[in-house]
Amino acid sequence: MSDSVPMWTESGDAGATGRGSRAVFRGVGPPRGTDLLADPTLNKDTAFTEAERDEFGLRGLLPWRVVSIDEQVDIEMERIRRKADDLEKYIGLAALHDRNETLFYRVLLNNLDELAPIVYTPTVGQVCRLFGKVMRRQQGLWITPDDVDRIPDLLRNTGRPDVRLIVATDNERILGLGDQGAGGMGIPIGKLALYTAGAGLHPTSTLAISLDAGTDNEGLLADPHYLGYPKPRLRDGAYEAFIEAFVEAVLEVYPHTVLQWEDFKQHNAIRLLDRYRHRLASFNDDVQGTAAVVAAGILTALRVTGQPLSAQRLVLLGAGASGIGIARLFEALLRDAGLSAREVRRAVVLLDSHGLLYEGRDHIADDKRLHVLPRQEFEDYGFQPIDPIDLSTVIHHVVPTVLVGASAVPGAITEAAVREMASRVATPLVLPLSNPTSLAEATPSDVFAWSNGRALVATGSPFEPVKVDGHERVVGQANNVFIFPGIGLGTIVSCAHEVTDRMFQVAATTLAGLVSPDRLATGALYPGLSELRTVSRAIALAVARTARDEGIGRMADDEQLEAAVDAAIWTPDYPQASSSELDEC
Repeated sequence: MSDSVPMWTESGDAGATGRGSRAVFRGVGPPRGTDLLADPTLNKDTAFTEAERDEFGLRGLLPWRVVSIDEQVDIEMERIRRKADDLEKYIGLAALHDRNETLFYRVLLNNLDELAPIVYTPTVGQVCRLFGKVMRRQQGLWITPDDVDRIPDLLRNTGRPDVRLIVATDNERILGLGDQGAGGMGIPIGKLALYTAGAGLHPTSTLAISLDAGTDNEGLLADPHYLGYPKPRLRDGAYEAFIEAFVEAVLEVYPHTVLQWEDFKQHNAIRLLDRYRHRLASFNDDVQGTAAVVAAGILTALRVTGQPLSAQRLVLLGAGASGIGIARLFEALLRDAGLSAREVRRAVVLLDSHGLLYEGRDHIADDKRLHVLPRQEFEDYGFQPIDPIDLSTVIHHVVPTVLVGASAVPGAITEAAVREMASRVATPLVLPLSNPTSLAEATPSDVFAWSNGRALVATGSPFEPVKVDGHERVVGQANNVFIFPGIGLGTIVSCAHEVTDRMFQVAATTLAGLVSPDRLATGALYPGLSELRTVSRAIALAVARTARDEGIGRMADDEQLEAAVDAAIWTPDYPQASSSELDEC
C-alpha cells in the first residue's frame, strides 16, 4: 500500500483522528479492482491516482485521466442540473451516493442552497409517496413487529459498531402528508444526509431506522407491490411494547448514541419524548427542533423591531406536536424574560382544528390541556364561548405580534387574518411553517400584499424572493436543519446523557445571533443554507457548554470543547476518514 495516499483506516489503528495514517488490515486484504469500485464508501471513481490504479488492480477499469474531487463536483452538478425535475435530481443524487459516498457529500456540502431542497423538503415528500418506485439501493435499517424479540441482532447486522446518532421514524406523520408506511424511510435518510453535510458527522457513525409498525394507509395496503409491513398499525399495548423493545436494544448495542425521534404522530411524539428522554439521550425534532427554529426567528425579528421579548404575543395556528413544542419553548423564554406564570399563559394562544383552545371547551386532547387559554384570560380578552372561535376572531381580541402556522392546511392563514393583524401591529411577524410547499398556510407574496409590505415573513419551505415596493425581499427559511445538526453534534461531543430543553433555548439564541446585518437587511430572518456548517458548529459548541454547565456532560473548559467539536467535523475528501474521530464517552 502506498504511504503517500492513505485511503482506509481502522478504529484503534489510525490514531486519534484517522487522518494521515497508514491503514492496517487484519485477515483479508483491502478490496481490489471491481470490488473496490463497487464499494461506495471506498470508491473514488476517476480520482484514483496512477499509483493507486496500479496498486489496487484498477488499471484499465477507469478512463485515462485522473480527476480531482473538485472537478468531479463540477461534473456531477452539471449532470444534476440537466435533470428534468426535482424528483429526477433526487434519483440522480441517490445514484451518486450509492456509487461514491464521499463525492456525494462533497457535492451536497458545496451546493447546500441548491441541493438541500432536493435531498430533503420539499422534494423528499414526493420521494416518500413514491418510495417503492424510486428506491434503488437499500439504506438504513427496517424493524417490524416480527422482529420485536431480535432487535439487537438487527442493529448488529448493520455492520456499524460505532453508531453515535440514529434518526428513527414510525412513518405515521411524514411531513404534512400523514401515514406513508415504509415510504417514510426517506425522511431519516434525508435528515442524516444533512447531519453529515451540515455538522460533519461521518456517515458511518449514523443510522436511519424505520420502525415499520404497519400502516393504516389503505392505498398502501391494497398495493400488491408495497414493500413495507402489510398489516394495520400496531396500537396501544402492542405499540408500546414494540417501542420499548427498540429503546432497550439501542441502549444495549449503542449505549452512547443519540436518538432523534422523527415524524411520529402528535400524541405518540410527545408521550415517547417525555417517557424516554431521561433514559436515553434523545429528542424529537418535530417538537423541539421546530420550536427552536421558530424561537430563533422571533428573536431575530426583535432585532428589526427593537421590541423586548416580554412584549410579544404569539398565536399558534396548529396544536399538534410542532405547535405544542413551539408553545413550550416560547413560554420558557418568556419566563426567563421575567414574565409571571399568568402573563406567560396570556401571551401564548393556540388554535386547533376546532378553533381556539380555551378552558371549558369540549374536545381537547390531554396533551393540549396545559396550553389552553385560562378562563380569566379568555374573559379578559373579550371572547364569548362560541365554538369554534376562528383565527380572525382570535387575532382581533389577542392582537398578536407573532402568527405561526403549523396546521398543514394550505391557505389557513387568510387575508382577513393578516389584514386584521397588520391593522393593529406595526411590524407583524408571520411564519407559515407547514411543508412541503403545497401545504404552506400562506405564500410570502400574499402576506406582503395583505400587510402592505410591513410584515416580516419566514416559511418552512423554500420560496423565491418577492418584490415589495420595488425592492426584493428575501424569504428566510425556518428550516429545522439550522438546529438539529448542531444539537446532535454538541450532544455527542459533550457525551451528554440527556438532551435538555435548555440546549434548545441556547440553540435558538445562537442561531438568532448568526444572522448577519446584511442578510437581515434583505428581510431574511435566517442565514442562508450555505452557512450551515458555520451555524452547526456554533450551536454544537453552545450545546456542549450547556451540557457541561448543567452537569450532564463532560467537564471540560471551553477551549477543550471547541477542539473536540472541530475534531469531530468530517470534511468529505479523499482519503476518507473513519468514525473513530468521535471520542468515546
